Amino acid sequence: MNHLIEVELKAILEASNDNIVITNNEGLILRASPSCISIYGSDTDSLIGKSVYELERQGIFSPSVTVKVLKEKKQAQVMQKTKTGRFVMATGIPVFDSNGAFIRVISFSHDLTEIQQLKDKFEELQLVMQRYETEIEEVRERETKTGGVIFESNEMNHVWDLVHRVSKSDASVLMLGESGVGKSMFAREIHKKSDRHQGPFIEVNCGAIPETLFESEMFGYAAGSFTGAHHKGKPGMIELAHNGTLFLDEVGEIPMNMQVKLLKVLEEKVLTRVGGTKPSPVNFRIIAATNKDLKEMMRKGSFREDLYFRLHVIPIGIPPLRDRLEDVKLLLQESLKRNNEKYGKNCMLDPNAYNALLHYSWPGNVRELENLMERLVLITDGLIEPKHLPYPVNEWENWSVEDETEQGMDHIPTLQEAIEEVEKKWLFRAYRHCKTTREMAKYLGISQPSVVRKLKQYQIDS
Repeated sequence: MNHLIEVELKAILEASNDNIVITNNEGLILRASPSCISIYGSDTDSLIGKSVYELERQGIFSPSVTVKVLKEKKQAQVMQKTKTGRFVMATGIPVFDSNGAFIRVISFSHDLTEIQQLKDKFEELQLVMQRYETEIEEVRERETKTGGVIFESNEMNHVWDLVHRVSKSDASVLMLGESGVGKSMFAREIHKKSDRHQGPFIEVNCGAIPETLFESEMFGYAAGSFTGAHHKGKPGMIELAHNGTLFLDEVGEIPMNMQVKLLKVLEEKVLTRVGGTKPSPVNFRIIAATNKDLKEMMRKGSFREDLYFRLHVIPIGIPPLRDRLEDVKLLLQESLKRNNEKYGKNCMLDPNAYNALLHYSWPGNVRELENLMERLVLITDGLIEPKHLPYPVNEWENWSVEDETEQGMDHIPTLQEAIEEVEKKWLFRAYRHCKTTREMAKYLGISQPSVVRKLKQYQIDS
């Protein structure tokens, strides 16, 4: 009878898909499946008679589920990574005799290596897909909104030449200019022409990240850093930019306490995730952009001087659209053509509407021009007239002496009235893009007291 039980037990050990190990109540191995060699790297003969405590110290069972059962006297389950590189789910079961005495531990080890590898690969692909989806969306939006780099002015030709001149270096670049002038577009051009063009281009809008999430989004976090965190942790934007370019838009919005940490990463090229202890090397080029006066922010104590000079290696200033009349003309023509093709229309600009658009100050720059032209093509059929222009664009529609003559001599303004009308329009123009009366005076070429007097005369809010 005992011989028959022995034969049956041996057959079970050899036939089982799971690895089976049987120990006595002191942790000495009595029996083991032949599959031990493939999972744990040790054959049956080298395991039988050995203590699971010693095998755990040697790293063969790491951790040992049998040791856990011996200590707790109840069923247990652990995940093991073996010396052979396998991922194993081990379950240990205590065995008691008819008198309730603890006599054996039987453990079953199921190889989950392929499942774990597939899981890790899936999670890696998810991260890659997220990055690609972000980049594809940015490319789609950029193509829709800008239609590429369009300019003709000497000022922008100078910027274009500078962009291509610095693209081959790894020096930090700081893009300066008002909102909507195309800073991100030029940052992408620098990346595209650089030796890092095959690496990622990671764009971060620093003003769009809540301050409470800024650190984890930028620097990533380690596994178990906080409640709800991914069990494997998550790389931050800086890590994703490894071997590529990191573009920090609205860099002036970075919280002060994060500026110190960013500066350390920029100087040492080493990053430690939130909640982590292991530093990792990172290799990226930094391009920053802002529409704020960082020097004034430094004076007020809201931007670190050392970070400013770390970013301000190569400054590139992009002039506002109101200072580039040649580009306004070109952009109007190209935008009208592109939106006509996009919406299957054949809209044209009335000369007076075209003149008003040319003389408008475009505080939103290229972005505002693109959006307005798309809107005009959508809401009109045929001729785009001054009446279709929104305020304050239509404010710049110039009156015509010939038009007034058709309405009768009573409507022709006097010379003084015409001069006052032009003066008023220039005051409005200066008022829109100057912050103080001193700036207005410099813009108009008159004294500051004259500006104050004329604002009061024309009842313009000063």
